[in-house]
Formats: sequence, C-alpha cells, structure tokens
Amino acid sequence: MLVVEVRVGRRRTIVIPKKIAQSVGIEEGTLVAMKVEGEKIIIEPKKDAVWLALHGKKVAKVTLEELEEESLERQEEAGRAD
Repeated sequence: MLVVEVRVGRRRTIVIPKKIAQSVGIEEGTLVAMKVEGEKIIIEPKKDAVWLALHGKKVAKVTLEELEEESLERQEEAGRAD
C-alpha cells in the first residue's frame, strides 16, 4: 500500500502526488468520483468510454460493418419518432 501525506491548500485543494496518481491511472483531465465512508474520503478514477474501449475487459466482438448497420437502424428509428 502506498501512503503519502499531503496538506490541504486554499479552498480545500488537495494535490494528488504523482506516484499515487500514476498507480491508479489518474492524469490531468481524468474524471474522479469522491465518496465518504465513515471518516475516510475515497477518490476513484472514473473510466470513460474511450478508456474502456482501449483497456477494459472485452466482452463481445463487433465488426465495423455490424456497428455501422446498427447505427443506421437507430438513426432511421429516431427519424421516424420525430
């Protein structure tokens, strides 16, 4: 477990040390979720669709043609609903 002490700055700002940020994949612009559990503040990086596509667990295989076909069908359905 990596433990680092940091000081809370103006407006309650906390800078995440580089070692900790790198260990969990947080970089500038990363969306994080914060929650309170008892007396602890938990900060977890939120994985966006691009990150999941590149690094996440693969659960299905879809060809580009299948994706395009599905997209066209959904667009047609949306057009009829208007």
